[in-house]
Formats: sequence, structure tokens, C-alpha cells
Amino acid sequence: MKRIITAICMMLLTMSISAKTLVVYYSYTGNCQQIVESLTAQIEADVMRIEPEDKTQKYEADNYAIGTALLNAIKAAPDDAASYPTIDPVAITDLSQYENIIIVTPLWWSQMAAIMQTYLFNYSAQMAGKHVALIVSSHSSGISGVVADAERLVPDCTWMGDALWINASNHSNRASLIQDWLPMLNFAEEQTTMDKMYITIDGQTQAVTLVDNQATKTLVEKLQQAPVTVTLNSSGGFEIWGALGFSLPTSNEQINAQPGDVILYNGSNICIFYGTNSWSYTRLGKIDGLSESELRTFLKAGESNITVTLSLNNTTGISNVRSNAESGVYYSLNGQQVENPTKGIYIKNGKKVIL
Repeated sequence: MKRIITAICMMLLTMSISAKTLVVYYSYTGNCQQIVESLTAQIEADVMRIEPEDKTQKYEADNYAIGTALLNAIKAAPDDAASYPTIDPVAITDLSQYENIIIVTPLWWSQMAAIMQTYLFNYSAQMAGKHVALIVSSHSSGISGVVADAERLVPDCTWMGDALWINASNHSNRASLIQDWLPMLNFAEEQTTMDKMYITIDGQTQAVTLVDNQATKTLVEKLQQAPVTVTLNSSGGFEIWGALGFSLPTSNEQINAQPGDVILYNGSNICIFYGTNSWSYTRLGKIDGLSESELRTFLKAGESNITVTLSLNNTTGISNVRSNAESGVYYSLNGQQVENPTKGIYIKNGKKVIL
């Protein structure tokens, strides 16, 4: 790759996200919260947790009388707001900015948890015309009653697809179940358009603002399936680069690459710059907010065999980072068990971990 180094700056275009996704959930035992964590590791979404106003009562199976009383009150007068248990004020009261809403709820005695029913009753009007999906957590009971409750409470939405059922026997495989379920959903069209990608090297993650072209759209579709890990090497004193392992559409032009630029070369190689160079490339994006010296450190300039993970999730938000010396089973992000994990991102004990 013989190229001429220059110092001419070029501006990168950004894509706008015209459709946003909101994940709304209620979790008492923690199962639904774990499901939401696995879900939001795979899609970009805002998250809102629903809480009961009265937190002194036990609403789950350890207090059958209270739970059944709440459900029976709703069944007796489903159109009366007074029939529903009160919930805490929600953080997001205006749903107009969201086109896609994913509801994650537990099952109570074959019905939707009364706490989630209250939220849907209160905000049903704002969900009219939205794309809505449903994930249900139960121990073993079937979820048809929960689906019926959802359809009753939110009658004017567009259901994106069949509800996903996660129960006690498959809860540990929720990441792979969600990964298989998401492509089957009919999201609002703009959902596949994202303006951010994340690059992780040695546990450090930086955001990349993507340009709007067919290469980035295809790359986003690839990353929605699973993160991609590649091995890159320093070259020419201005970049790290290497094979993606797949090809992307090209729209090559003579580009004066600058520090932070992320470039596609020959359709199947990714180049990430810490210096400058001019060549015929396809733009992908630019790393946000790092100086040239910071880029050199982050990109491990001058080194070889650099493990780089591309994803649509900001892994710096992970609260649990563990080493491969800790006991437990590791899974890849597509749900496959990994016997001897090396550097990369994995699922362990229901959490995303970086090695």
C-alpha cells in the first residue's frame, strides 16, 4: 500500500437517526433486568424502568393474595383507571420521539404483571401508531395471556412480530435468543440507520461517528448481528489496518485521511488513522474527540497483532469487567459456549465481560 502522506483536513458527514427505540420494563426478581441488559447490548435504545408506588408490598409469587387481588381488580373493570395499581412517576412522559417501543415484563399467574399493565393503560394513547414488541419472562407458564393483555392495552400500535418468551429453562441463553429474535422484528425503517459505532482495544472504547453511505449501512447491519473482532497491524507510521473478513460496498474517492479517520480500503480492509495519508478510499467515519497523541496511544501505534472489536454498543458502560481466571462459563455474543476464551467480549453469568 504505497501512498503519499499529506496534511489536508477533510470534514466527515454524519447520519441522523430519525427513529428511536425505547425499552420499558418492570423487574421484581431481576430476571427482566438481565433480559434488558442483554437486549441493550445488541441494540441502541433508551431504557426506562417501571416501579410500583407502594414498595412495601410483595407483588410476586411470595404474596399470592396481593398479586391475584391486583389482577382480579383489573379483570373486573379493565377500562377503569382506578382498577390499576399506582406506579411511580415515569422518567419519560413524552413518547413522541420514539418510533419503536420494546416492552419487557414478567408473567403473574398467566397474566401480564399488574404494574406493567398500569403503565400501558396510562400511555396507550401515546403508543398509537408506534412499532411495539414484547418480551415476556416467566418460570414455565405459557405467555398467551400476557400477549392478550398487551393487545388489549395497546390496541392501536403496529406489533413488530411475535413476542419473545424467556423462561427458567432458557434464561441463561437469553443473549442468543434475543439475537435470533431481533432480525424477525419489523422495526420502523430508520432503526437500521445509526450514526455511531464503537471501537474497543484492550478494554478501552471510543465512539466513531459514521458517514452516510452504503458501506456504513452494510457494516451496521453486520454489527447488529454481532460485534466483529479483527486483528490489525501498524503500517507506514500513520495507521493500523487489516482484513475485516468480509467485503463492504465501495464508493472510492481520493481522500486525504487525517488522524481519527476510519477508512475502507479495497472493499475488505479497515484502516484507522493516527497520522495522515492520501489514497483512493471509501470513508466509514471518524473517532470522536481524541488528539493525535491520544489516538496513537489508543490505537497502539507501531505495534502488531492489535485486537480490535467493532460494535454498536458502548462497552465502557459495562459495570462488571472480569478476568478469564474467574470460574464460570463464557459465551460468545451469539450465544455459543467458549471453552478457552482469548481477548474479546463475552457473556458470563448473564453479564457482558471484556477479557
